[in-house]
Amino acid sequence: MKGLTTCLWFDNQAEEAARFYSSVFKNARVGGVSRYGEAGAKASGRPKGSVMTVEFEIAGQKFLGLNGGPEFKFSEAISMVVNCENQREIDEYWAKLSEGGSESVCGWLKDKYGLSWQITPTALGEMLKDPDAEKSERVMAAMLTMRKIDLEALEQAYQGKDSAVAGASR
Repeated sequence: MKGLTTCLWFDNQAEEAARFYSSVFKNARVGGVSRYGEAGAKASGRPKGSVMTVEFEIAGQKFLGLNGGPEFKFSEAISMVVNCENQREIDEYWAKLSEGGSESVCGWLKDKYGLSWQITPTALGEMLKDPDAEKSERVMAAMLTMRKIDLEALEQAYQGKDSAVAGASR
């Protein structure tokens, strides 16, 4: 595996998680799996023959899932951003990734493995970078009322329609 790879530390669910993520994203695949041998099992306390690492790829990004034990947990300090083109994509990724996990605010959620995700419309970044500070402020105010992002409500806020902030919460 050459290049930059993100390593995700799991207790013992790396292969399960890799298969799950590969089922969620269209252009994803699970690659090689390595197993703990005698020396690795002894050093790590993991069972000999159990999965040590699993390689997987999502949208061209390489990941390595490591079954390292319960010592380290995911936190919101690291999150995966899913850039969505429309509400259908937002709804689809939100439903799949939040199942068994927990929803947060402003398009953030934790999946069933505890990994944080931001399900974000690509249009949001453009709206927030608009040189018209009033437009970007309205969009930010609307987003702050949401759990799952409502793209139509953001667009209404961007255009200055009064109902956007009041009806934005999903």
